[in-house]
Amino acid sequence: MTAPDTATRPGRLGVGVVGAGRVGAVLGSALRSAGHAVVGASGVSDASRDRIETMLPGVPHLDVPEIVERSELVLLAVPDDALEGLVSGLADVGAWQPGQLVVHTSGRYGAEVLAPAQRAGAIPLAVHPAMTFTGTSLDLARLTGCTFAVTAPAAVLPIGQALVVEIGGEPVVVDEQARGLYHAALAHGANHLVVLVAQAAQALEAAGVEHPGRVLAPLLGAALDGATRAADLRDGEGPGAIAALTGPVARGDAGTVARHLEVLGDLAAGTGATDVPDSYTGLARGAARRALAAHRIDDAAARALLDVLGEPPKEH
Repeated sequence: MTAPDTATRPGRLGVGVVGAGRVGAVLGSALRSAGHAVVGASGVSDASRDRIETMLPGVPHLDVPEIVERSELVLLAVPDDALEGLVSGLADVGAWQPGQLVVHTSGRYGAEVLAPAQRAGAIPLAVHPAMTFTGTSLDLARLTGCTFAVTAPAAVLPIGQALVVEIGGEPVVVDEQARGLYHAALAHGANHLVVLVAQAAQALEAAGVEHPGRVLAPLLGAALDGATRAADLRDGEGPGAIAALTGPVARGDAGTVARHLEVLGDLAAGTGATDVPDSYTGLARGAARRALAAHRIDDAAARALLDVLGEPPKEH
């Protein structure tokens, strides 16, 4: 089946999902809810096959070349490291079709990774949701208002933006050359937040707290809400998210920071969790430098803090 030219294509598309992981299955379901027909899906693992049955009931499980042949819109939701080889491999066997939309969901890559498909006449779109996925129907509601980074050639950028709006998201254009930095920012924030929660929970358990998640939830939720709100209020060289900083660094309380390092060192010695004091030290240094730059603390306080943290203060 050859994909029709986009100028005459009706609003509803035949969608093929390549990679029915947590992201692919959910976005396929969202596109289906928006009125598009999911004509096939692929998945290697048992979990992916189960997601097809659960999230895309009635959709046949097909091999990748057959999905591409049947689809007007091919959704590539595969791991970053597999994307480039998949696109070029399908190009080598002549699978891509003129006028076919090829959408990948990788945060790392822009549209250039789809160049082999574009040379065959396909329309390349990089559409990345800035959200973590469970791979269940719970994610569908969370797509509403979710930001999607859209990268594409200027002439077809509105197509990517329209697809995002259709499933309830908010498109944000990210330049091709900025995709790496965009993705690093998201991974640093979301992934390392999980690590911080794991470290804090371990320390609380060692302190005898039975339900560390229950203790952390309101505190971290309030901190996250305050920081993200402050980040959007940044004006020129204003403080941004660091305006929401509380605690010993924001107070210039070097004695408390020193005590923290002592007890976290004991935790590491007793449990082998050497990552905890390392993370605390690195982030406290960053907090002190940013607090100084934002005039939350003065030079003397920053000097005392960085002295305790083992780093001389930098000029600002």
